[in-house]
Amino acid sequence: MSQIEVAQIIEQIKQEIEVDANGQGKASVRAAARLAGVDEKAIRNSLDSAELKLSRLATILTEHGFHPAELREWKTKGIPDIAIAIILDYYAHEAGRYCTKQARLVCKAFNTIGVRAWIQDVLGWVKPPTVQQPQSPIEIILQNAQNLVAIAQQLFEQDCRQRELEQAILAQQNFNQQLQHRLKAVEVEQDRVNTPCGHKYSVVGFANLQGLEISVKEAGAKGKKASALCRNVGIEIERIHDPRFGKVGLYPESILVEVFKAEQN
Repeated sequence: MSQIEVAQIIEQIKQEIEVDANGQGKASVRAAARLAGVDEKAIRNSLDSAELKLSRLATILTEHGFHPAELREWKTKGIPDIAIAIILDYYAHEAGRYCTKQARLVCKAFNTIGVRAWIQDVLGWVKPPTVQQPQSPIEIILQNAQNLVAIAQQLFEQDCRQRELEQAILAQQNFNQQLQHRLKAVEVEQDRVNTPCGHKYSVVGFANLQGLEISVKEAGAKGKKASALCRNVGIEIERIHDPRFGKVGLYPESILVEVFKAEQN
């Protein structure tokens, strides 16, 4: 028997199979016999044996969890899809001289999808959409609480990320300020080295460098003259901290030489 002939038999028994709302299929005894390629009476006799001595097929069915009383009801109510698969396997491999080539062909075809899936496909059965049960008040409260916890967690994580970002920005700003101070100090020192007026000194520092003694009053007077000369030629006066006088000016060496020379004259 070819696959085409098997397909023809399946089409012929289409009216004798059904599927319920849960997707469970069943077929008449005649349909099961046609699929297995055996006489209908053979299957009916096996089902009837449940009243007396169980046949080999009935024994196998009960070993799979079916009650003998169920077997008798199948003759009128139809055989469940799971039992049909067992019957086909029996006539394909375990019925001895009663095994049929057709049963083997049908079993081979059904092994890929199963009898239930085949019945569903033949009848065009589609699983109905699941109806969602309304939530109870307790479930609604719990769901809302879970949503609030999730939102709070998101806000907390967002706040933490914002704080980390602000701290990173502040640290970067502090670093930039320190860097600017260092650059300014480098620029001042570089300007001092590159200035055509030479190094810069305070009045007292220059006097000490020359081995001269100078009073506070004289230092103040010379500082005023040095400041005036710097302003006249557009030289910026740098101020530094001095533990004795507070803030004192630094003047180019050339300016201080001129101030001290004028005082000596």
